[in-house]
Amino acid sequence: MTKNLFRSAILIVSVALVGSAAAADCETTVEANDAMQYNTSEITVDQSCQEFTVHLKHVGKLPVASMGHNWVLSKTADVEAVSKDAIAAGAGDGYLKADDSRVIAHTKLLGGGEEDSVTFETSKLKSGEDYEFFCSFPGHHALMKGHLKF
Repeated sequence: MTKNLFRSAILIVSVALVGSAAAADCETTVEANDAMQYNTSEITVDQSCQEFTVHLKHVGKLPVASMGHNWVLSKTADVEAVSKDAIAAGAGDGYLKADDSRVIAHTKLLGGGEEDSVTFETSKLKSGEDYEFFCSFPGHHALMKGHLKF
């Protein structure tokens, strides 16, 4: 009896571990540095995620005024226009046009040593659409960008 109970417990734990390992990871951490780089150029969002969270960590030392970074997500086709409008918005608005409908999600603008997170509903994404994440600080998006796949 004890042997069967032990086997049942092992089976239950194994199934639980396999189930949790198969669960989608609905978050990621992106690091930005003083060399105007993200530590990743691609993020894949599992279609089973209803929400997705991006944690941005500015691992550099420079202040926001000289080397501020954020994480902005939009359709690839909208990146240039969003970036242009971001410059016009200025530092006071974190280099993002207020309530820009082309922006799917964004963090705040960070200086060295700071962190922020953004969670967005994946219902805003469509399979097969091209998405890009980038930094909207003036001149940064040329180097600080990547693709988000859904």
